[in-house]
Amino acid sequence: MSLPHAILTALVEKPSSGLELTRRFDRSIGYFWSATHQQIYRELGKLEAEGLIRALPGQPPARGQKKSYEVLPAGRAELARWTAAPHDPKPLRDTMLLRLRAAAVVGTAGVEADLRRHLKLHERQLADYEEIEERDFPPGRDSTEDRLRHLVLRAGIDLETFWTQWIGHALAEFAELPGDEPA
Repeated sequence: MSLPHAILTALVEKPSSGLELTRRFDRSIGYFWSATHQQIYRELGKLEAEGLIRALPGQPPARGQKKSYEVLPAGRAELARWTAAPHDPKPLRDTMLLRLRAAAVVGTAGVEADLRRHLKLHERQLADYEEIEERDFPPGRDSTEDRLRHLVLRAGIDLETFWTQWIGHALAEFAELPGDEPA
């Protein structure tokens, strides 16, 4: 996924200002595609220059007022093209996995404590996702939009469930290791 397509998606869902987009990224899209405030504003400028979005018509914003954007037909067409195109999965790149591999040859000092920290982080994220699921997806919300958004959330729940279980297995393995000697 690319940031321009994430922004187009968010703007198709609801015309927004850069600040509103930043907040929406923090609350939803950012769980699986993060972007800084500066990156969002930079992309808004590019998308506008490419004719994919425009500032909402009306009075130009005065100093300090928000400029809101909407997706133009060309932007919707680009988003549809991108959505329909095949994309290969990205290879897993996780620092913890690489650190475990390195620990096999240089020793495990600090790794177990960081695994416990990671476990807490993943448990907290899982709890957040489950709270969102309970709040935003009660039984009976089964429009296409709701079902697909829920599917994205379920991916987050399943991924965090995987990580909490895997870290539990890793910590059990650490409990059986003979010591902090390299292999």
